[in-house]
Amino acid sequence: MINVRARLRRERKPAQIDMAPMLDMVFILLIFFLVTTTFVRESGVEVDRPSALTAEEVGQSGLRFGIDVEGHIFVDGQQIDLRTIRAVSERFLAQNPDGSIVIVADRQVATGLTIKVLDQCRLAGAQRIAVAAEAPDGGR
Repeated sequence: MINVRARLRRERKPAQIDMAPMLDMVFILLIFFLVTTTFVRESGVEVDRPSALTAEEVGQSGLRFGIDVEGHIFVDGQQIDLRTIRAVSERFLAQNPDGSIVIVADRQVATGLTIKVLDQCRLAGAQRIAVAAEAPDGGR
């Protein structure tokens, strides 16, 4: 008579761990985090910000408009026109409904231009808008 159990023990292969499902899961998580990550959009211009005693440190914001000393407006390192600020802001807010906008203006820029940029952002529907300033050295 054939001993079935003895034959099964002889033919049994050692246990192996299949790594393919784990790799699939790692790649799915990687793709998920890449898709859900928000990236900061910098103004792309270096400005001399005005100082304010009430300036507060805030975290990274979503969209930054930069205004240099000549009155040129920048976003993502590219110069844009005042008329396109509203469209850029609307596109940003469509992608990030809770996103904030920061206007980084040079201290020599006329207040009127900064207000025009702020007005275009508000017309686009932005609720969280700030004007960047830096705390003076003697403050806080």
